[in-house]
Amino acid sequence: MQRWDYFVRRLLLTIPTFVGITFLCFGVAHLVPGGPVEQRLAELKGAEGGESGTRTKNVAAISEEYRQALVKHFGFDLPLHKRYWRWLWTNRLGLRMESYTYPNKTAWERIRERLPVSLTFGLTGLFLTYLVCIPLGIAKALRHGRPFDLVSSAVVFVGFAIQPVALGMLLKALFCGTVDGLWDIFPLSGFHSEGFASLSLAGKAHDLFMHMFLPILCYMIGHFAVLTILMKNSLLEQISQDYVRTVLAKGGSSRRAIWGHAFRNSLIPIATGFGGVLTVMFAGAVIIEYMFEINGMGRLSYEAVTQRDYAVFMGIVSLQSILGLLGNILSDLSYVLIDPRISFDR
Repeated sequence: MQRWDYFVRRLLLTIPTFVGITFLCFGVAHLVPGGPVEQRLAELKGAEGGESGTRTKNVAAISEEYRQALVKHFGFDLPLHKRYWRWLWTNRLGLRMESYTYPNKTAWERIRERLPVSLTFGLTGLFLTYLVCIPLGIAKALRHGRPFDLVSSAVVFVGFAIQPVALGMLLKALFCGTVDGLWDIFPLSGFHSEGFASLSLAGKAHDLFMHMFLPILCYMIGHFAVLTILMKNSLLEQISQDYVRTVLAKGGSSRRAIWGHAFRNSLIPIATGFGGVLTVMFAGAVIIEYMFEINGMGRLSYEAVTQRDYAVFMGIVSLQSILGLLGNILSDLSYVLIDPRISFDR
């Protein structure tokens, strides 16, 4: 019962934590110069810059009046705490606010356009990372010190040393036909081909695979080494524990000792990342998405920051904060499911 009290407390604690995170980001975003008011004035003056000197003076004369109208329109005439409350409650975490760069769309509509792409990349990358790294880490632990372990360790650490950006540029040069005489196997950019809607189901699957292969490979390379080595070291640590030696001393087979006891306990450190499944749509690498011209959440976040689109930026922050906090609770729950002996008592 005390264990579930812990989860209830953690769930309640997410409320003030969320308010603290979003209020801090909200305050910083509204203090940074070059916001929507300044951008609208710059657009107006830029549009009038080619007119006569008299017209330019008129623009300068009305700019202060126009500025005040813009300040009121965007709600910047209110104190910060009232602006935050309007963003939090009236606009439903800012998701109902109009995008500053796309006035005909709300923040949620812009985010919703990018979610399918990011979900596809995020879930696929997360699934493949665990699918490859956990078995590889187990194989390395069971063959510790043997040629397989040494060779695979060299490959893993070489992959870890390569930056995803450098790998992406290399892969595009080798397999996307950007250099004459090399292979033109994969598409150069994008999430799918132009005629994607007219393809058959098998054709759509093949088209998505060809477009996703290189970006996901670059996405996985950063997590590949860490998760593999973590799995290997965790299993080696459990195999050396007294309870494994006790099982062997009582006549149990090594298979039973490893797979029936050590393996389950070795998954506890790995469970730390299980909660990340809730935030996979926000895990896209900005540079990788720009490199392969993928319209995902990472690219949208960058655009919102550079264009001072506070509505979209804060909408992304709010969703990511909620899912991140719930993901931490999910990770703790994973600990309990893997090993019921774990207690969260004070």
